[in-house]
Order: sequence, then structure tokens, then C-alpha cells
Amino acid sequence: MALRDRLPRHLFSPRGWGLLAAGAVCLLSAQIMGRRDLLSLSVLLIVLPLISLAGIRLLKPRFQVYREFNPSPVETSAAATVRLAVARTGSGGGRAIMEERLPPRFGESPAFHFPARSAKGGTSRYEYHLRSTKRGQYLIGPVTAEFTDPFGLSLHRRAIDEGDTLTVTPAAVELPVTGLAGARGNDGITATRTRANPSDDDVMTREYRPGDPMRRVHWAATAHHGALMVRQEESVTTPEATIILDQRFAAFSGGHGSGFGGNAAVDGHEMITSDTFEWAVVAAISICTHLAERNYALRLLDPRGEPAFLRSLSAPEPEAEEFSGVSGLQSIAESLAAIQLSGPHHAARDHGGQDAGPAVFDDHLMDKLSAHRMRGPLIAVLGRISPSEARALAPAAGYGANAFAIIVSDRPADAEDSLEALRRGGWRAVAVPVSVSVPDAWTHFDQGGAAPATAAADVRRGAGVGR
Repeated sequence: MALRDRLPRHLFSPRGWGLLAAGAVCLLSAQIMGRRDLLSLSVLLIVLPLISLAGIRLLKPRFQVYREFNPSPVETSAAATVRLAVARTGSGGGRAIMEERLPPRFGESPAFHFPARSAKGGTSRYEYHLRSTKRGQYLIGPVTAEFTDPFGLSLHRRAIDEGDTLTVTPAAVELPVTGLAGARGNDGITATRTRANPSDDDVMTREYRPGDPMRRVHWAATAHHGALMVRQEESVTTPEATIILDQRFAAFSGGHGSGFGGNAAVDGHEMITSDTFEWAVVAAISICTHLAERNYALRLLDPRGEPAFLRSLSAPEPEAEEFSGVSGLQSIAESLAAIQLSGPHHAARDHGGQDAGPAVFDDHLMDKLSAHRMRGPLIAVLGRISPSEARALAPAAGYGANAFAIIVSDRPADAEDSLEALRRGGWRAVAVPVSVSVPDAWTHFDQGGAAPATAAADVRRGAGVGR
């Protein structure tokens, strides 16, 4: 290793270390030769780098950093463009070498010179690209700058901002059209006929249009509005879909790749998850996207009947459980970005052999479902559930126009008793391993009820999809 590589780089530049070395040589020569001029030169050579070092630490340049992500948030495996704008806000000049600190998963941290050659109005602008195959929230930055004095003798490195959070959402996969919509139709719109003789309290009216028969004129509404109003015989309502997203640690832990602790240690980004839970998250965003494109309003709950994103670190509104439109779908995607497994990491067992902890699939969930009874399909994306839990969930099928359940497990064959309990309650249920794609699992709910080819192949191999 060269001598220059052993010297601390955060104190002096090679030029500064050279002056210090020359000063030391002159000082030693002055002592040996008794030359006062060499002594004065040595003092100058030693003091000059020290003065520059003190000055660069006392007179700290101030900067303002603006960072923009496009798009924000970004989906997994999609490229995000990062635009940086750095401006000096304090006095002083000179150049600096800057570096944007990145989590290791994004590769080498980009470095750049300040000011940039194309700087305008005192602001330097830079641009680079990021891509992540894992969902989550990642700290991008801070920008660290290495300053030097006008003589290039000393160095000082420090962070000039605090960084910004990049949210990476799970990417939805396209699902095939199935008979999920039931009587409401695949377009997500249902026409509801009013009663033959509606009362004045519940009749719907609209303004008169040329060609409307006079027998449809609603005289009370006409008098109230001061304009001719007619009865509206047909109204359009927006159907609702309720999605139960299981996120219990005990339901998804175990098996190979049950956690990403290694990535957390490398990236400084801790998230408790597993391969099966990641499959469930992709299924959830894909189902929500599929339904939102068909004008469904969405409700997302957890197995306890609480808002599904109550514990998500990335949720814009953790207590929200109802979503609609493009903005609602975007909120769901952001909430799923950093959602993780919750509950005790080591499920305690009571004397009866059941998981101890808050009850799931109990009256609280049933009350939430009954409040929106028969307004649309009920979909449950579940991890491992015991037969007793399946029996508790089974009656919930009566609250939806249709009821569908997907159990994702490392060993789908073990879910046969749970599947049978759900089907007896009226659910259309399937158990799949992570090797089966979400679209293939979704096609199981088609009107024909046929299992997907991939699932059938797994059954033949013994990996099993419950049928």
C-alpha cells in the first residue's frame, strides 16, 4: 500500500501532507545545521496547512439541496429519475466534490463536482436513475460534500442535507377477467330499479328534458326547485369490493426465505416479511387494480376487522379503510410499499395449542362486513389458517355478493381441511404455493371453476393446490 493511501483523507490533501512533510524535514535540518532561516521556513510550512484546516472547519459553506423523484412513488423494477439541484446559500466560493449516498442495493453512489459546468443562477443541477426489485421505503441521500481551502491544502467532508425517502410500491400484474363481478356485471356498474310506486322521501329526480312524458313530472320536487323535475326510474350505483389482507406473522413465517433480514442489514431498511407474504402483497395490489379499473369502490380490512394499513409505515392515511378512484388506488399502492408482518414474532401457544394473541375473524370483523352487506364481492388473501380459524371466517361469505379466498402457503396440501371449512360456508377457495402466478391463481375463480394448468401440474407433483 502506498504511503499516500495510508494518510487520513479527511484532514489534508496530498499537497497539504507534502507541505507538512517538508516542514518537518526543514525543522529537523534547522536543528542539525543551526540555521534560523530553515527554522522560519519550517514553521511556515507547518502552520499554513493547520491554518487552512481550522479555517475550512470554522467557516462552513452553506448549501440548499432540492431532490425530486420521477415518478414518485415508483413501482418495483421500474426506473426512477432523481433530479438534484444544489445551490450555495452562504458566502464563499471554491469547488467541492459531492456524493449522493445510496443504499447498497442501488449500486455505486454517484459523485459530481460543484459547481457544475452548466450551472445557472448559482444552482447546479444533476440527474441519475435508480431501480429496485424490492418494495419498501429507502433513504436517498444525504449529499456529502468534500470541501477544500483556496490553496488546496486541507479537506473537510460533511453532509449538506438530510436526504429524502423514495417509496417503491409493489407492481400490479394484469389479471384475467373472471365471473367475480357476479350479478353486478364486469363493468363495475349496476342499475337499480326503483320501486313501482316510490314515496316522496326516496324517489330520485332530475331536471326535465325535452321528450320526457308529462306523467313522470314530480310536482313536489318541481315546486321545491322552481324548475320542472321528473322522476328518475333508474339509478346507477357504484359497487363495493371488500378485501381482507392477512398480515399476521404466524400466518406467513416459516419455510425458506421467510425474512429479508440480510437485506435489512445491508440497506439499513428493516422490513419483516416472507416470500409468501410478498406474493400476498402482489396479489392484493393486482386485485385492487383489477377492480378499480372496473369502477369498484374498495374496502381493505385485516383479519381483526381493523383498517388493513393501520400498521403500515408508508400509509398516507393509516386509519382509512375505504378507497375509490385513481387517488384511492394510489393510496393503496403507497400503503402496501412498507406494509410488513405484524403480531408476535414467536407465536406463543396457550394450553389448548392455539396461537395466543388478539382474536381474528371474530365479531368485530363480522360487524364491519355486515355494515356493507351484499354490496359487492368479498375477497380474502390469506396465509396459513387453521381449520378452526377457517370455520370462524366461513360465515362471512354471507355478507358478500360473492366470496373468494386465496391461501398462499409453502405447503398448500396442508390447507385441505381449512379449504373445506371455507367452502362449506359458501367461499370459493384455493390454496397455492408461491410458484403459482397470481393470474393463474385468479383464474380459479372463473365461472367454470377450473383450476389453472400450473396449479394442476403442482397437484400432480405433490406440491399441491387445494381444489
